[in-house]
Amino acid sequence: MATCEVCGNDYDKSFQVMMSGANHTFDSFECAIHALAPRCAHCGCKIVGHGVEKSGTFYCCAHCAEHEGVKGLHDRV
Repeated sequence: MATCEVCGNDYDKSFQVMMSGANHTFDSFECAIHALAPRCAHCGCKIVGHGVEKSGTFYCCAHCAEHEGVKGLHDRV
């Protein structure tokens, strides 16, 4: 059993995620998203899907990127 780094739950079905060379342990995808998902630079929502990126800045969608003055990004279809 391992302890979730977000909620502290000691869970027999915990899992690890390696991100940027660091290991993280979680008991649920909800905790993993809370800890690791980037936030949209415009609206602040957690980006759970693909999102879009320009020069290392993440946006949840092309609409938010456009509001920040980013041109040429398109949502995946």
